[in-house]
Parts: sequence; C-alpha cells; structure tokens
Amino acid sequence: MTTLSLRHARVRYGPLEALHGVTIAAAGPGLTVLLGRNGSGRTTALRALAGTVRLTGGTVVWDGVDVTRVAADERARRGLCLVPERQAVFGSLTVRENLELAAPSYDSALDAYPRLESLLARRAGTLSGGEQRMLALSRALLARARVVLVDEPAQGMSPTVAARTYELLAGLDACVIVAEQRLPPVLRGRAAVVHELRRGAVVFSGEAGEYERRAAARPTGPRPSA
Repeated sequence: MTTLSLRHARVRYGPLEALHGVTIAAAGPGLTVLLGRNGSGRTTALRALAGTVRLTGGTVVWDGVDVTRVAADERARRGLCLVPERQAVFGSLTVRENLELAAPSYDSALDAYPRLESLLARRAGTLSGGEQRMLALSRALLARARVVLVDEPAQGMSPTVAARTYELLAGLDACVIVAEQRLPPVLRGRAAVVHELRRGAVVFSGEAGEYERRAAARPTGPRPSA
C-alpha cells in the first residue's frame, strides 16, 4: 500500500494564504477526490503533494517519510506522476513522440484511448482539449507510477470517454488523487475517498457515499426571513 498526505499544510501566494492548515490523506491502490470550486485550494493541494508549490507550513508525508523538502523532480523519480490542468503535453511534439517519451511501447495507451491511433502523426498542440487530456492521461498510464495526481482528468471529454477515464484511473495499482469541481457522476456509488475544500480549508473528509448523502440533504431553496 502507498500513502500520501498533507498535514497542517499552509501555502501562500505573496500576501494571500491559499491553504489554511489543510490535512488530507490518500491511500492506494485507490481513488481519492479533492473537491472544490475555483479558489477553494484543491489545485494548490494537488501541487503541494507533487512539490510544484512550496509549503509555508506543515508537511508532506509519503509512506511515512517526510518529503516536504524533496524537490518535485525527485518525487517524480521516486514514482509520482502529476497531470496538471494545463500544459500537460508537449505541444510541439507529435502524439507518437509524446507517448514514446513515456514508454517505448505504447500499445496499452492506444487500447485505453483508441482515438489517439489516428492522431499519432499530429502535433499535440493542434489537438482539441479533450484529445489533449486523453494524451496526457495516456502518458500517465504508461508511467506505471506509484502515485498519480490529476487535475480535472475528464475536462473536455464526452461523458462516455470521461467514464472510461475514471474506470482506467480506478483500476490503476497506484494511489490516485484527482481534483474536481464536483463529484463526477461515474463515481456515484463507487468506492472513493472525498476531501472537500472551501476557501483553503477542509470542510468534509469521508467516503463518496457519505458525501452524496450529505449533499442531497443540504437545503437548496432560499432561507426563510426572520
């Protein structure tokens, strides 16, 4: 089993603090979802786990070892793969070249996303948003990483391809952490851990089923006047 966690993590961007003592944990094989609207801190938490942003307080712990001061490239060498929301592929290279950078043999990537086979000679920068996400996820699948971090994995994808993407992520022998604005429909009823963030703080941690029940019980109409 692989475990990765933030403990009392704080991150500042200049005078603004984006994470206010956040504690979250993920274990694998398994899927963990960081939920939150734009500005909630979900992407910052993902980047903090990857080491692409520096903590101003707290720690990052990987398999019981404090890796807070370990650089992002060293975390990658140890088996961590980050797929950011933007600039996740090498736009000037072809699809084939992008895949070959991840692994000499990429047949499994084409099995996962058959659409890519007809695009192998295309420059990655000319692909649609959904096609670029397929390519980025394919590279992550080929990496056989111990930890896979993905910011909005299904962005720009059709519902069918999005469902396929989550099936692939859930099937990895890895600790998989994704950041999303809302719980993807394909995860409803499935085993997954959810951490919801608002304004840089964790407001919920638990199983996806419990999150759904709580969300369904929240009042949706206007509050009565006093």
